[in-house]
Amino acid sequence: MPQITLRVDERLADDVKAYASKAGRSVNAWVVSILRAAVDPDLADSETERTRARLARAGLLLVPRPRVGLKAPDARRLARARRAAGKGTSLSDLVAAGRR
Repeated sequence: MPQITLRVDERLADDVKAYASKAGRSVNAWVVSILRAAVDPDLADSETERTRARLARAGLLLVPRPRVGLKAPDARRLARARRAAGKGTSLSDLVAAGRR
């Protein structure tokens, strides 16, 4: 699992530890939840919303841009691709052959 090292001043570190403790979570779990709240719009509990509001006020909230110009694939080409995907040697057969 990737790790990120942060350098923060002592007061911020103490505040993070206090908030994590108050929430009954480890510092790592609490920080991960804060980072997820900052980047994942599907999170919607009240703590997350409060965090998101604080990040927005500080200008730190990442707002995903809509994907403009994307369109659905042609239905006929998609159907052809689905039919073709079911043909050929199965993955389990390829793995079994490689073990011989």
